[in-house]
Amino acid sequence: MAELSEQQQQELGETKQARRSRSGFWFGVIILIIIIGLAGAGFYLFTQLRDQQEGLGGEVKGQMSEQIADYQSQLVAIQTQLATLEANIAGKDTHFTKTLADFSQLHNEKLDSTRKELNDAIARVQRQLGKTRGDWLIADAEYLLSVANERLHLIGDVNTTREALEAADQRLRESGDGGIFNVREELAKEIAVIKSVIVPDIVGMYASIQTLQDRVDKLVLLLPYTGKALAAPAEKKEQSNKTTEDQGLLDSAMNKLGGIVTIRHTEHEVKEVITPEEAQFIREQLRVKLEMVKISLVQHNEALFQSSLADAKKWTEKHFTRNTDVNNFIAELDRFKTIKIRSQFPDISLSLKMLRDLTKLRIETDKAMQPAETVAPVESIKPPETVAPTEAKPAAQ
Repeated sequence: MAELSEQQQQELGETKQARRSRSGFWFGVIILIIIIGLAGAGFYLFTQLRDQQEGLGGEVKGQMSEQIADYQSQLVAIQTQLATLEANIAGKDTHFTKTLADFSQLHNEKLDSTRKELNDAIARVQRQLGKTRGDWLIADAEYLLSVANERLHLIGDVNTTREALEAADQRLRESGDGGIFNVREELAKEIAVIKSVIVPDIVGMYASIQTLQDRVDKLVLLLPYTGKALAAPAEKKEQSNKTTEDQGLLDSAMNKLGGIVTIRHTEHEVKEVITPEEAQFIREQLRVKLEMVKISLVQHNEALFQSSLADAKKWTEKHFTRNTDVNNFIAELDRFKTIKIRSQFPDISLSLKMLRDLTKLRIETDKAMQPAETVAPVESIKPPETVAPTEAKPAAQ
């Protein structure tokens, strides 16, 4: 029984060990499965993590590539701007250099021009200082001749022109220059021509026309007009006071009528009676026409002078009675019509032109004097016909 119990115990122990070994096997299998599952899960997680890292790395590389490309494009743009800026700076530098060169050239040209003008002025002053008294007298004569031409043709002042020509001839005579003989000869002709010019008495004519204006009120109008002097009614009133009462009434009525109407005998047919205002207007119109005559006389306007005289004469013949005063008035207008207030002045500019070309005259004079000097020593040998006395005569004078 004891062996059976031991055998049972052994069987029980083996059974326990077998159970233990099976449970340990399954436990190991389970542990192994768990380890394999954990390894698979870890490998899967590692794979996912690696994929995620690779994805993140690609995105980072893409972003980095894009940023690098942007940086490169910005760098290219900056390089382009730098190149453009360098080109602009080079262009501006060239422009400034050219402008500076132009300004320097212009400044040099102005400086040269100023230097030339200064040298000319200095040379002119030196020439002026080096002139002799004869040169100054000739320059003074040239000025007087220019003044004479201006006074004659611009103003018509014949007297001043003649005096200026005579003064210029006096200056040329005092200069003693041998080349001015031809100028003085022409100047003598011009003085003679100027002396023959008839100058109208403008001042006297002006005064005569002014006198005609003062005589307008004394001229008798052709047509009768109302109104009369205030002295005549007073005289008739004094006479009426000395008469009888009936005669006084009649004279009073005549006096009142006489204050309104002026009775005058005339040979012309009277068609109308004008008012005092119209009579005054006619006289004022004649004064205005005479004023136009005076204006044209002062302006030396020949056409306006003649037309104004004709207009004044026509107005006088039309509106005034032909008595002694009117006839004398018209005769005075006719006398003015025969006077030429603007004469045709002669040309006196030739002497001035010759004097301005004095150098040429001096050369001609020197040439004229050379034959006389060469012929003088052999005058006794050669026949007299070879000597040119006509050429030597102007030089001697």
